[in-house]
Amino acid sequence: MLPLTLSHLVAVLTHQPSTAAISDLRLPISTVVVDSRQVEPGAVFVALPGERTDGHSFVTDALRRGAVAAIVEQDVVPDAECWLVDTRAFTLQHSASPPNWPPTGKPLILRVENSLRALQAWAAAWRADCGAVSGLRVVGITGSVGKTSTKESVASVLAQRFSTLKSMGNQNNEIGVPLTLLRLTTSVQRAVLEMGMYYPGDIALLARLARPNIGVITNVGPVHLERAGSIERIAQAKAELVEALPAAGVAILNRDDPLVMEMAARSAARVFTYGLDSRADLWADEVVSEGQDGIRFVLHYAGEHLHIKAPMLGRHSVHTALRAAAVGLIEGLNWQEIVEGLQDVQGQLRLVVAPGLRGITIIDDTYSASPAATLAALNLLADLPVASDARRIAVLGDMLELGDHTELGHRKVGQRAADVVAKLVTVGPLARLIADEALNAGMTPGSVAQVDDNAGAVTVLRGMVQRGDLVLVKGSRALHLEEIVASLSRLDDEAA
Repeated sequence: MLPLTLSHLVAVLTHQPSTAAISDLRLPISTVVVDSRQVEPGAVFVALPGERTDGHSFVTDALRRGAVAAIVEQDVVPDAECWLVDTRAFTLQHSASPPNWPPTGKPLILRVENSLRALQAWAAAWRADCGAVSGLRVVGITGSVGKTSTKESVASVLAQRFSTLKSMGNQNNEIGVPLTLLRLTTSVQRAVLEMGMYYPGDIALLARLARPNIGVITNVGPVHLERAGSIERIAQAKAELVEALPAAGVAILNRDDPLVMEMAARSAARVFTYGLDSRADLWADEVVSEGQDGIRFVLHYAGEHLHIKAPMLGRHSVHTALRAAAVGLIEGLNWQEIVEGLQDVQGQLRLVVAPGLRGITIIDDTYSASPAATLAALNLLADLPVASDARRIAVLGDMLELGDHTELGHRKVGQRAADVVAKLVTVGPLARLIADEALNAGMTPGSVAQVDDNAGAVTVLRGMVQRGDLVLVKGSRALHLEEIVASLSRLDDEAA
């Protein structure tokens, strides 16, 4: 296994890959970070300018924590002895003594034109080098909803046979994907990368860096519609992944989503489809939700029929399982490996089911929200059993960045909520549309509470919940609805 080294970084940024002196700088790099608090000995710190904080203010802190190098785009004078390398002209200075090369014993400050572009160039070069040694294959995943659950499931399936790396947390953007690529080693055989977008062109950039062999599209919905402008532009932006695939690659497309299927004509790669439509290459039927015990379904492929049980919450999760199985099939795994991979998926990812005060059960799905994701969460809530004297309760907050789809999206959620819940609490001005539509659909005024903030929601809920209730909490990340979850999770606060 060849590790990432300081010599690789210097060679890429100075454009001097053949310089013998650089190749002598073989110090292994432990990790690459953009937050100085995450620095560990042997790390490289990338100083990125930002609207709220500027990474250049933390270069000294990074060096004190043991960073062996910092990438900067501003002239900095750290409070530590170091080597200063101007990669723009490949000049070298020492902060305390005459220069020599290689610069040993002191950390490097690498001055570049643009720190983010330097990080991306380094990551792209390392991905290419690892691929040349190990035959690395990359799976890129994008879509409006379900990227993270799909990434986890695909990685779990591939790990049954291959050494597999996956992106962590929300590292799915122009910073996170390069950081993930720099976690590669030459022993990694498969990498599974989530790719997000805010604007058209974002996924095209990530694909240039990662060079995916397989592209998975989950769906297209009105997420970030305010920035993208229209659902059609969102579809075009997601299609950048399949457009980037090589002719020898595979585009895995959702047969149940017409906007996704239109992408088939935009890729040079082979197209493989999945869904609930029997015309798909891989499809499922007889889908049954067993609540917290997972889902059951029958999977169909090339004349074969398999009865599958997977520990995934909600009927909508069958699409997640199909995507993971599709990747497994394309990568040559057998059915035993695929089924075992689906069984090994760690939990329900961002959705957490936990006990709360007075014996309630909280379904914490507060990471983010869109109409499609919130409808899926309500469907899950409907599938979960409750005692005869208990209720299903939904706490739903504003869904942001929906643009022209704002009113329609909130009202669709309100209609479904009226079918599912006995009690509804909405948080924020946009979520009042959910409440209004739920009332229009037949909920009584006494069953619906509209509040402005989290504190108001907590007050209402503490007066409302009773033993056995199931409480779903979901809304856009900016609302910090996890504060409501934290309050309801205080088991020793029964009297509140």
